[in-house]
Amino acid sequence: MISSNATAELIDPAAVATTTPAPAPLKISRARFAAEPTRATRSIILIVVGVVFIVPILAMVEFSLRVGQPVNNVQAYGFAHYLAIFDPANNQAYANLFQGIVNSLGICAITVAIVLVLLLPTMIFVELAFPKLRRVLEFVCIIPVTIPSIVLVVGFVPVYSVVAQIFGSYPWTMAFAVGIIVLPYAYRPIAANLAAVEVVVLSEAGRSLGASWASVLLRVILPNLRRGILASCFITIAVVLGEYTIASFLSQNTFQTALLLVQHTDPYVAVIFAVFALVFAFVLLLLIGRLGSLRPGGTRLSRRSA
Repeated sequence: MISSNATAELIDPAAVATTTPAPAPLKISRARFAAEPTRATRSIILIVVGVVFIVPILAMVEFSLRVGQPVNNVQAYGFAHYLAIFDPANNQAYANLFQGIVNSLGICAITVAIVLVLLLPTMIFVELAFPKLRRVLEFVCIIPVTIPSIVLVVGFVPVYSVVAQIFGSYPWTMAFAVGIIVLPYAYRPIAANLAAVEVVVLSEAGRSLGASWASVLLRVILPNLRRGILASCFITIAVVLGEYTIASFLSQNTFQTALLLVQHTDPYVAVIFAVFALVFAFVLLLLIGRLGSLRPGGTRLSRRSA
């Protein structure tokens, strides 16, 4: 008969430990708190937003294609109103509108130049030399978006009485006022790009390799800020083309003021140019995404390589 002590000696504790299966880890289910929505949610949001934007544009296109009044509740459609825009007989009727478009494009060019010559170098200089002033610069650039345009115009009128005496009362002088209006929209894309790029490290690396400050700025910093600069310029153009309050109070002929005047005489042409403006803004957004995702060599930057 085997005693309990002998039984204990025959049973190896190590063998028991190896043969006994380990308990499976407990799977604790928890709610999903991720910031990214599900695929179904993204699809629903995309469809709703698409319908909200596309339905009014389709209604505008349908209105611009109408020809005459309905006959027996049947509406005729055609491109008569589109062809009338380029008819030489209507040059005098639409001369004010085309002049307003030219004036707005000139204001766009000057405003973009102000952003590239004044705002962009200032932001780079503050990022490199005075990072503590970053919040101050952001505050100054965001102020115009907190003040209604009508209030800004009231302050611009006395200033522009002096500007008109120096430069004359030309439409391009509006660029000085519009340049202040677009500061918040031009500042944010560049600031986001600066936050994503180690500008200080890149500049120090370039300087340590013997490059001048001009070479560092043109060949190192600006290529890395291309996406922010393009977005800032395109958003500036879109804001300038949609600016009406300043032009109206300063009695200047721009795209929006001319569009309002044409609407009283030919609503079809006004709707046609409004559709053109929306399409132009949509193309600018596509260019921001397309050009911003390209590498300097011209290849597209994928998500994995980014």
